[in-house]
Amino acid sequence: MQTTPRLEIRNLKRHFGGRAVVDDVSLSIKAGQVTCLLGPSGCGKSTTLRMIAGVEMQDSGEIYVDGKLICDTIFRVPPERREIGLMFQDFALFPHLSVADNVGFGLKGAKETKRARVEELLARVDLMRFIDGYPHQLSGGEQQRVALARALAPRPRIMLMDEPFSGLDNRLRDGIRDETLSLLKEEDTAVLLVTHEPEEAMRMADEIALMRGGKIVQQGAPYNVYNRPVDHAAVAFFSDTNVLQARVQGSLAETAFGDFLAPGLPDGTDVDIVFRPQHLKIDFDRAGSGPLPTPSDGVAARGTVVRARFLGHESLVEFKMDHDGSTLKATVPNVFLPQAGRVMWLTVKRNRCFVFAR
Repeated sequence: MQTTPRLEIRNLKRHFGGRAVVDDVSLSIKAGQVTCLLGPSGCGKSTTLRMIAGVEMQDSGEIYVDGKLICDTIFRVPPERREIGLMFQDFALFPHLSVADNVGFGLKGAKETKRARVEELLARVDLMRFIDGYPHQLSGGEQQRVALARALAPRPRIMLMDEPFSGLDNRLRDGIRDETLSLLKEEDTAVLLVTHEPEEAMRMADEIALMRGGKIVQQGAPYNVYNRPVDHAAVAFFSDTNVLQARVQGSLAETAFGDFLAPGLPDGTDVDIVFRPQHLKIDFDRAGSGPLPTPSDGVAARGTVVRARFLGHESLVEFKMDHDGSTLKATVPNVFLPQAGRVMWLTVKRNRCFVFAR
């Protein structure tokens, strides 16, 4: 069993105009593993990818493949010898070449060997019927699969993918992503995927590296990154958030919803208590009653419905809270559209809240 990472980058840095675009980024990926660089536009994701591919040089740091140095600031293996495949949003197929010639472009060896590899890959992406066709005859999803087959043809040890599915419509995207992931796993390829879409990262990645301002601010399995965020911005990147403001006294933060534990924070610290809309619960059994405590959800607080919208699989209800006039959002499964002005009691799932010093 391989213990050496297929891809390892150490302390990569890249500056443009005196600004650190990539700032001390390190990560490692095993063979067959999918790691996602997730973050907003301009955070340094694509620049990191280009340095690994060899089309851009780092200012400092090292890149290793299977434990062997391929690039530092002195030694540099050329991009074409790194055994790294590339996939981008722009499929960049050659319009004047057939599908077979696109997939086989750059393959070396005997003509029969190359043809066998092309046919193998087109069969695996279910496009053999188009082997003699041309890119303009294919749909966007089919072109994406041809681009995948072309990237895999030379059997790269690593695949770098920069927003490869963003050009596809929503109907096709999930299916194409799943097919792509399955094929990459079969090839035992280490994959570094760049995206700004949290749903895509959660769906595809074995590990997520959350990037912000040129740095990796959190890294781990999707479940852990989602459920154990390092700060308010990390929570907000994956979903809408609600925020309660409070001050710590005796390791507790007092709110209209009761006290929240704030261990390790000194008295007088101002904190944000952050939680997602699905964890603000409407207490249908307490209509008209007072703010009584519950075992798991603390104290109920009263809010007035501002608006309600149906989103397809759930409803989003916004409340103006009595205690401070702030707005909180709740998501409710299926259809729930109370009239504006309706008063309701709300509770917060205590074990789904994050307390961060402000």
